[in-house]
Amino acid sequence: MTSTTHVAIIYTSIHHGNTRKLAETFAGEFGADLLTVEEAGATSLAGYGLLGLGSGIYCGRHDWRLRQFVESWATSPRRVFIFSTAGLSFLHRLQHSSLRRKLVQKGCSVVSEFSCRGWDTVGPLWLMGGINRHHPNVRDLNRAKEFAKRLKAESFSICDT
Repeated sequence: MTSTTHVAIIYTSIHHGNTRKLAETFAGEFGADLLTVEEAGATSLAGYGLLGLGSGIYCGRHDWRLRQFVESWATSPRRVFIFSTAGLSFLHRLQHSSLRRKLVQKGCSVVSEFSCRGWDTVGPLWLMGGINRHHPNVRDLNRAKEFAKRLKAESFSICDT
């Protein structure tokens, strides 16, 4: 990133640390500040040129804390990417739609999205040990790194024009 584009990765990770692993990977690739939703709520985000927002998916949507955090923003243009971990990550376009819509209503530009499988033990899945027990795995985290590298390269070209 250029010196004028600071990045913050804002996340919530509740059960198994799935989303925290993604958030840490993104923060490492971007050289970004890593903030939980609670920490971000007490921080001025005015100096950030790009925000990464993510959580696990619960009942088809991002965690309520993340959605509430975005809802609390005054309308202002921001560049954002969305990420998530989910038992059924192939549905991410549908699962991200609620947060994406809320961000657009707030005047944000959603520049990209990322999702991967995460260990899911919500509801009756806990009876059988859940699904995707070893996810995100090394392959998932490598995909996250490649995603961040592409997004970082795109951000360079946006900032330099």
